[in-house]
Amino acid sequence: MRVIAGQYRGRVLKNPQGMQTRPTADRLRETLFNVLAPRLGGARFLDLCAGTGAVGIEALSRGASFVTFVDRVHKMCALVEENLDLLGVPEEMTEVVKSDAAEYLKRTSRNEGQEWRAGSEPWDVAYFDPPYASDYLSVLREFGAHTAALLRDGGVLVIEHHHKNPLPETAGRLRRWRVLKQGDSALSFYEAA
Repeated sequence: MRVIAGQYRGRVLKNPQGMQTRPTADRLRETLFNVLAPRLGGARFLDLCAGTGAVGIEALSRGASFVTFVDRVHKMCALVEENLDLLGVPEEMTEVVKSDAAEYLKRTSRNEGQEWRAGSEPWDVAYFDPPYASDYLSVLREFGAHTAALLRDGGVLVIEHHHKNPLPETAGRLRRWRVLKQGDSALSFYEAA
């Protein structure tokens, strides 16, 4: 796995041993970032179910100012840290959190209206790529119910899912505006309605 474009272009990332993860393919990442390109300069980016961190690292490489990586598996969080160290990414540009995605969003949304710490401000772009057999709807509901606390005005949530796994057109204040399919995968793009 490698970084496709930007500051870290061509750099190889460490991959996990075994097949417990399904890294986002290069071609799908390229499609994702072609759509997100106008939103990345100086953006705060959330990589939920981060795995190796490849998507969040790609966002940093293409101009994001801060990335929060969230994964529930300790070994994956350590792998994200290794990949960030390997690239020499400054620590003040990232945060790695070991947590279940839905629980992390619940904790973060509870901070609404309180003083924010650097890593808990709303994001410009959130990317959610869980195992395809996961409950996507719990995370989508959290974003829909707490859009203002989790996404900045004009922010976007992107969910990678199996193309046969239907997602709703709306969730709370979120409305799906685009779906891109590639092989067995699909990307659903949501923004505040």
